[in-house]
Amino acid sequence: MPRRTGPFHLPLAAHAPINERVRVSPRARPGAPEAGERASGRPAAARLRRASTLRLSPARSPQLPRGRMTAWDGVLPFYPQPRHAAGFSVPLLIVILVFLSLAASFLLILPGIRGRSRWFWLVRVLLSLFIGAEIVAVHFSGDWFVGRVWTNTSYKAFSTARVQVHVGLHVGLVGVNITLRGTPVQQLNETIDYNERFTWRLDEDYTKEYVDALEKGLPDPVLYLAEKFTPSSPCGLYHQYHLAGHYAGATLWVAFCFWIIANALLSTPAPLYGGLALLATGAFTLFAVFAFASVSAVPLCRFRLGPEALTPRYGASFWVTLATGILSLLLGGAVVILQRARPGALRSFLDQGGSQTKANPPLVLDNPRHQQCGGSDSNITTVL
Repeated sequence: MPRRTGPFHLPLAAHAPINERVRVSPRARPGAPEAGERASGRPAAARLRRASTLRLSPARSPQLPRGRMTAWDGVLPFYPQPRHAAGFSVPLLIVILVFLSLAASFLLILPGIRGRSRWFWLVRVLLSLFIGAEIVAVHFSGDWFVGRVWTNTSYKAFSTARVQVHVGLHVGLVGVNITLRGTPVQQLNETIDYNERFTWRLDEDYTKEYVDALEKGLPDPVLYLAEKFTPSSPCGLYHQYHLAGHYAGATLWVAFCFWIIANALLSTPAPLYGGLALLATGAFTLFAVFAFASVSAVPLCRFRLGPEALTPRYGASFWVTLATGILSLLLGGAVVILQRARPGALRSFLDQGGSQTKANPPLVLDNPRHQQCGGSDSNITTVL
C-alpha cells in the first residue's frame, strides 16, 4: 500500500526516474483518460488522485507571506475595527457651504456698489440668504427636540458592569439621533463614544435599523432609547414624530419655494407681490413649527436611565425656525403696508430708481430758433 503524504508533498512515485513519471499533455483535457488508462481500465478515482497530487506539488503552489497579515498601521483586516463617533451631518454641511459661498461671492462684489446703497444691499442680501439657509438647513438638523442627562447606568446586556456616561437624545424631522459618551471616554477597556442615527423617512425602515442595532450589540442606553421610538412600542412616539416631521418638512419646502419667488418679485417694479410672497414664506414656516409643536401636547413616556430621568425640550432648530417665520412675516407686512401707504418711498427704499429721480432734477432744453420762427413753445425734458 502506498504511503500517505501531506498536501504539499509529492508521493513516492514522484521520486521515480524521469522516464517513469506521468506526462501530461498541454492539449489534454483535465480529467480525460489517457491511452494507458483506457487499456488498463484504471478506475476514475486513481485519475482524480493523481490530478490532485499534481496540483498540490510545491512547484505549483503559491508562496504564502510570512509574518502577520496586517492592512496598515498594524490593523488586522479580518477583525472588527475600532468604533468612531459620527461627525457632522454631511447634508447639513453641504447646505451651509452652499449658502456661505453665495454670501462670500456677494461680499466680493460689494465694493463695486457706490454710495449708501452699498449698506442697503448688504443687509438685504445677507438677510435673505439667512432666511433661505435656515429653511433648508433645519430639514437635516436633529435639534428640534433635545434631551441630555449624565447618569450611571448599565453598559451591556447580561452584565452587571456600570459606567458613568453622558446620554443625548436629538429628535429631528427625519429621524432620531442618540449619542453616548463616557465620562471619561475610556472605561471597561473600551472607548465609549457612540453616535447612532435611526431614520423614519418614507423610504427607510426604522424597525430594520433597530434590528441591525440589536445584532451589532450596541450599548443598553442606545437600544433603550431607540426602542421607545419603534412602531411597536406602546409609547406611540414613532407615529407622532413621524407624521409631525413629515408635515413640517413638506410645509418648509413650500416656504422655501415662496422665498425664491419673493426674491424674484422684490427685484421687479411690483414689490407688492414680493411682500405677499414673503408673507406666505413666514406663514408656511410657522405652520411647520406648529405641526411639530403639536406633538408636545401628547404626554411622553418617561426615559429612565439608571437613577436619572431624561427630559427632552425644544431645541435650537425649533426656536430658530420660529424666529425666521416671525421675521418673514414682519418683512412681508412692512412691504405690503409701505406699498399701500407710500409707494414712492418703497420704490426709493428698494432702489428702483426713485432716489435717482430726486437726486438729479430733470434737464430742460429750449430751442431758441424755433421760438424766433413763431412756433409753439416746446421744451425737451431729459432725466439724467
